[in-house]
Amino acid sequence: MKIVIIGGVAAGLKAAAKARRCDPHADITVVEKGNLISYGACGLPYYVEAQVDELNDLMKTPAGVLRTPEYFERVKDIRVLPRMLATAIDRENKKVSVVNLDNGEETELSYDKLVLATGAAPVRPELPGTHLANVLQFWHPQDAKTVRQGLEQGKVNEVVIIGAGLIGLEVAAALTIWGVKITVIEQKEHVFPAFLDAEIAGNVEKYLREQGIALFLNEKVTGFEGETAVTAVRTEKRAVPADLVILALGVRPNVELAKAAGIKLGITGAIAVDATLQTSDPDIYAGGDCIESTHMVSGRPAFVPMGSLANRHGRIIGENLFGRERQFKGVLQTVIVKVADLNVGKTGLTEREAKMLGYEYITVITAGHDKPHYMEDARLITVKLIAEVKTRRLLGVQAIGTGDIAKRIDVAAALLTLGSTVDDITDIELSYAPPYNSPIDNLAVAANSLLNKLEGKLKGLPPLAAQEMLRDHKTIFLDVRTTAEFKEEQLKGCSNVKHIPLGELRSRYEELNREAEIVTFCKISLRGYEAEGILEGLEFKNVKVLEGGLFSWPIAGEK
Repeated sequence: MKIVIIGGVAAGLKAAAKARRCDPHADITVVEKGNLISYGACGLPYYVEAQVDELNDLMKTPAGVLRTPEYFERVKDIRVLPRMLATAIDRENKKVSVVNLDNGEETELSYDKLVLATGAAPVRPELPGTHLANVLQFWHPQDAKTVRQGLEQGKVNEVVIIGAGLIGLEVAAALTIWGVKITVIEQKEHVFPAFLDAEIAGNVEKYLREQGIALFLNEKVTGFEGETAVTAVRTEKRAVPADLVILALGVRPNVELAKAAGIKLGITGAIAVDATLQTSDPDIYAGGDCIESTHMVSGRPAFVPMGSLANRHGRIIGENLFGRERQFKGVLQTVIVKVADLNVGKTGLTEREAKMLGYEYITVITAGHDKPHYMEDARLITVKLIAEVKTRRLLGVQAIGTGDIAKRIDVAAALLTLGSTVDDITDIELSYAPPYNSPIDNLAVAANSLLNKLEGKLKGLPPLAAQEMLRDHKTIFLDVRTTAEFKEEQLKGCSNVKHIPLGELRSRYEELNREAEIVTFCKISLRGYEAEGILEGLEFKNVKVLEGGLFSWPIAGEK
């Protein structure tokens, strides 16, 4: 069998390697328009941060062997042709036209099966000054090399990043070690707009500002200033000095080749595939950042460019080329990202998406240590759960904090894949030992809280709803922390805070107006929940708990 694969990074070479394991005699050729192949693009921010010493480290096997065309030829008997651009697909005669980008020589490759792994390309805005030197897209190893060289040579002092998504904020975090001034400009109202809800994003914003990063949100860039090199970024509100600009505005799938060949595209603009990753042509498969997937929760089409998915696609395609019919179930848009010391993750639907899709849903936000508080390395995290009211089916999870959120996001992703309910979370026997976890895991605590909320046992108030009540002088925000905690940090923006430590509440409850709306809270609102129970037992009728407490409050506190 003759197999031609267009694209030599993640999905393409993973498909080639799997195909070779399925058939030792297949004729496998990979064409790649770039000069680098099989590199770990997700590691580029860590090269800028100097956690990765050399760019070549992103292109090596775990044994330290550089993945070059010669490596694939010798070890896997796969022919890899870099600097070869595929220009057309002749589906009737099963041929691909390619051109050598170094000498212009044109040739044709015949195939029995064709794989499209053409990836995606970063969005570059059509604005004045985008041609200026040092206005970069952070997509290719050369971009990362240019940034790091400028930092090492002291040529970079003021960096402006356009876009507060994954790439933008990973790069921003990587730059903090270099002592440069960092500004992030985002057109949407909050950071990570594609996968976080506003109150969780607010905690990211609070953290970034504490790290000295300037954030300009809900602000549109209008152009770039400078004669030959960039000197400033213009927005509709201001000019921000810059000697380096990084464009991180998202990506679009590379579908021109497929479209010209008459291969069907999906409603997202990416290549349409079935569950076996076969295109509208039965002899052509596609995977990676160029295809459209199905969201496993909503059932809607989704374009999700992720390196992890691209590798999974490659394995499935490699087997299906030989008639195995393995299926790709779809995506959950599972994301995890490290922003300096802050971990941020999400899987499934956001609350915004659940609302847009018409679900009758309920949410809860909880906070707590990722392992017993007495462990020296225990750290706080916030978890947000979203579930369907009638069925209790889990719809999505978000988590943030300096503690371990990866375990919680991965467990949630497994549950979402299986269509589980919130009740199922509490039934799982998760591992427990103090170095790793608390007796009841953070995800289970959130599930229990959501069940309590469904049953009326917890009257939780989300942070954003609480923000709207801050100017309501009729609402009492009852802080039940210790006096020392209260002196250290207070709730910002609220003029009607009453402080009564939890241990004194039963003897001092008469200081509170029984007819007023009362919102109880503490650091993580565990004591706030106890205070709610005390007051309700004393026949207070309108008591709520601030979900997540001060730790999850999306506005910076006053010290």
